[in-house]
Amino acid sequence: MPRQNPTLAKSRLGGMRSHPRFFRCQGKFPHLIGLISLCSIWAYSLPSSAQYNRPVIPPKATQNFLAMERSFEQEFEAYFGEDLAEVTQDPADVAQTLSRISQTTGTHPGVLWIIPREDHLHLVLLLPGGQPIVRDLYDVPRSKLLKTVATFRDQAQDPGKWDLEPAQQLHQWLIAPFEKEHLQAANIDTLLFCLGSGLRGLPLAALHDGEQYLVEQYSLTNIPAFNLIQTEYTPRKRGKILAGGASEFLQLESLPSVPTEISAILTFLQERLPNQTQWQGQALLNRNFTLKNLKTQLNEQTYNIIHLATHAEFNPGQPRQSFIQFRDTQLRLDQMNTLDWSRPSLDLLVLSACKTALGDKTAELGFAGIALKAGVKTALGSLWYVSDVGTLAIMSEFYQQLPRHKTKSEALRQAQLRMLRGQIQVQNGQLTLSNTPLPLPSEVSDITNIDFTHPFYWSGFTMISSPW
Repeated sequence: MPRQNPTLAKSRLGGMRSHPRFFRCQGKFPHLIGLISLCSIWAYSLPSSAQYNRPVIPPKATQNFLAMERSFEQEFEAYFGEDLAEVTQDPADVAQTLSRISQTTGTHPGVLWIIPREDHLHLVLLLPGGQPIVRDLYDVPRSKLLKTVATFRDQAQDPGKWDLEPAQQLHQWLIAPFEKEHLQAANIDTLLFCLGSGLRGLPLAALHDGEQYLVEQYSLTNIPAFNLIQTEYTPRKRGKILAGGASEFLQLESLPSVPTEISAILTFLQERLPNQTQWQGQALLNRNFTLKNLKTQLNEQTYNIIHLATHAEFNPGQPRQSFIQFRDTQLRLDQMNTLDWSRPSLDLLVLSACKTALGDKTAELGFAGIALKAGVKTALGSLWYVSDVGTLAIMSEFYQQLPRHKTKSEALRQAQLRMLRGQIQVQNGQLTLSNTPLPLPSEVSDITNIDFTHPFYWSGFTMISSPW
């Protein structure tokens, strides 16, 4: 069986389990490693342990949590056909990690597992320093839930119609059981969702509580499992971005706004902000957008962000059926880890023109597992292909927001909010962002009257794996 994801393993070793006290204990008591009683021996010895107290969680709750995480791990391992990681972080570890991240980022994250079962909906919430909070909704069997999900998703993909009823019903089932008593009480502002089969293609940002959309309350991220993401946080001060894409393809739809998109994101990241050093950028456009050139860049340079403005499709079946389109060839999903993305670890991989066969279990596994397969910290993609101008709009705004916020998920949220609130418009042949006019390419300059406030344009863009 192939080896585990090396970047994920390295990330874990870089955390508490790399502490020398742990390795001394491991040598003396190898059969006890992982037990809470032993973990406390080294966990409390860390320099920062006083800040992140380890909660005491009943053994049964710990067993249930580990079994839940392992079930997600096994699902992705079965899809990708390889050993991705080991579930070693119990709920006390996760709660402690959330506390650490909360203090280092100034955010308040929570993790919500949503698991459809045949006769009920199983929900588990974990907050910083807390214990797993479980809710089982026996009036929401799998068939009832997935029927509402399908209606909600179909409407979100159609800019010509929108009905809040399914968005509100899903919010009532998925969010409301925790909202007042736990999320609001703990001032949670960032939610990591671990979604079960049938839900991974859910545009969570468009859930609605009757007054506002979920994205108006929280930064959102989809994770394959908490044990399958990188959780270290490094402040984003400067770095390198590689932006590639093509405007024309032999068999796929043209993307005339791609050159403008690449130019815009390089410009926005290279603008100086207070206390920040200018970013460095490299472009691979049209004829230069080849898989060979990408491999060369990855071998010769270390990039923090790779932005691919091209078609990417997550299709039913095996990973080899899904791909990222280059000028000359396709990079299949099963080939993602053949590229040296992680030197030492790519912070963000953006696929700005994705299309996923929503409703298909395997296609949604591919989309949800893209960062995991590539070994990168975070991926950003769209659940459906929005439009050339719509993609240009939200991607340009995202890169304006990225240097201004501590987390990637908050930068995406701010871009989505500006579309939702009508601050991004198309007028007189130019795209007006929140504070910057951007001329449209001639092929699409006659497009006007786009209602970017509709969830079609913003809710499908999804942060995958680490929000940090």
